[in-house]
Amino acid sequence: MDIGDLHFTYGNVAVFAVAVFLLAGVYSFVKQGIKIGALILLVLAGLAFAGGVMWL
Repeated sequence: MDIGDLHFTYGNVAVFAVAVFLLAGVYSFVKQGIKIGALILLVLAGLAFAGGVMWL
């Protein structure tokens, strides 16, 4: 995959923004000691990021 083949659209940027938002939630949950919630959010962030990569 060449870097010139990447086509960023508003949808791609929105999906990556959701992934970053979820990662921020993971950090917040870890600080509060909510380990299970942090793990669930980490999985969701991974899925959102993977979806954004697949969408490119």
